Amino acid sequence: MLTALDIADIVLIRKVTLAFGRGLAVLTGETGAGKSILLDALGLALGRRADAGLVRSGAAQGVVAASFAPPPGHPVHALLQERGLAGDPAEEGALILRRVVRADGGSRAFVNDQPVGVALLRELGELLVEVQGQHDARGLMDPSRHRDLLDEAAGAAAERDAVAQAWARRRKAAEALAALEEQVKAARAEEEWLRHTVGELDALDPQPGEEEELAARRTQLRNGAALADCLRDALAAVSGQEGVEARLSDALRGLERRAAEADGLFEGAVAACDRALDAAAEAVAALEQAGERLELDPAVLERVEERLFALRGAARKHQLPAEQLPAFRETLSARLAAVEQGDAALAQQQAALAEAEQAFAAAAAALTARRQAAAAALAEQVSAELPPLKLPDARFAIEVLPLPAEQAGPAGMDRVAFLVATNPGVAPAPLHKVASGGELSRLLLALNVVLTRDQAIGTMIFDEVDQGVGGATAAAVAERLRRVADRVQVLVVTHAPQVAAAGARHFRIRKTAEGGEAATTVEPLDDTARLEEVARMLSAAEITPEARAQAARLLAPDAAAAG
Repeated sequence: MLTALDIADIVLIRKVTLAFGRGLAVLTGETGAGKSILLDALGLALGRRADAGLVRSGAAQGVVAASFAPPPGHPVHALLQERGLAGDPAEEGALILRRVVRADGGSRAFVNDQPVGVALLRELGELLVEVQGQHDARGLMDPSRHRDLLDEAAGAAAERDAVAQAWARRRKAAEALAALEEQVKAARAEEEWLRHTVGELDALDPQPGEEEELAARRTQLRNGAALADCLRDALAAVSGQEGVEARLSDALRGLERRAAEADGLFEGAVAACDRALDAAAEAVAALEQAGERLELDPAVLERVEERLFALRGAARKHQLPAEQLPAFRETLSARLAAVEQGDAALAQQQAALAEAEQAFAAAAAALTARRQAAAAALAEQVSAELPPLKLPDARFAIEVLPLPAEQAGPAGMDRVAFLVATNPGVAPAPLHKVASGGELSRLLLALNVVLTRDQAIGTMIFDEVDQGVGGATAAAVAERLRRVADRVQVLVVTHAPQVAAAGARHFRIRKTAEGGEAATTVEPLDDTARLEEVARMLSAAEITPEARAQAARLLAPDAAAAG
């Protein structure tokens, strides 16, 4: 909701500060007083195009600040947080959009006194304010919004959610199928190579750690003769008549023969020689065992080298270390299996996609049925509002047509358009192509009365919605504006006294001459001033007692309620 508007040095306005509240606010004034200036100024704060001509003559710059009070959870909080300009989106607080326009045409934008780009100001403005009129391409005039508006009126949130979920599942299934098709295509392209290579590796049958073991064994086999000589020398040194073992045995026997005479002196030496003799025996056994294990057969060496060279040759061929050959074999085998099982996997994924498409089509059909029923009911309700608004021959229709299959999406398979014909015998045309400003404004008013709108938009502006009408039609316009204002803040620029009398707040726009210079002022009216303004609107050149009496009747609470 717009709470305040501050304007300085814009066109003919020197300085104006206005406070707004809930309900219907009316802006009146004589023709040429500058009512459009007020809306142009607000447009600047909402991110509309800046122009040097908007700066008051002689001023260096013009400034407009619009203050809003968006409720907790309003989309602007999330947008501000996304841009790093706010804290918790659930927090409530004032939001001030400010625009400074220099005399040279340049401009700056601010949100809560933080500099921002004009594009962000425009985004925020579109979330806060909706201008109803044929020259405003947003809101009801935006054909891309018609489907959402119809769904809101239909209460189709559950159906929309079901369609969005079904679409997400369908898209996921389609992406999975596309990925699988690419995998199978790539695998089939290399199938011959895979079969040949896997066959070679199967024949080779590389084992983990095999290359390292073969290299160690090859080294041992190639040094076999030298190792055998070394073992023989070592065995001769330990065993035999001249070996360590025989000498230790002789020494132990000698010590044992003389031990009784030594009175315990030889006990340590006897024990040590005994242990050394045992160790020598172990050494002999180990040397003999090593000799038995030592392979000296050249044929064995040849076989080991052939196997080692085969493993290393395969590793060079596939440009990887030999120890990775077993894992490489498994990888290629899996890819070959994917080729062999590709048709079955593709068929399974195609079936999953077909199932997802059927589920989406069913959910979309349910949403379409809901839309068609709501379209007929909504068109009937809007049509019932048109005769009192001096549109007796107007026909309003809502078109729900199927989209091309490739344009279906999370919102379903329908294109929705609001159509209207204001003259008999003329086929309904899209709402945004209707040319008559007054008729279109009243038609938009009727739509706003009937539609169940997303209340994120807190402020609606109607510019001269009563153009070209008076009497009962103007009263009907006033009554419908008041109904819209029961849900959302409404600002209306009007020439109709019936509409002016319906407002909860009334602002008068006047043009004055100060020191030979024209200036536009805006002032809120109290009850007395308001009576005079409505009487002026009812009168011709002079405000008469009859005009004041009629104004008092229009402003009476009972009259307002009956309107």
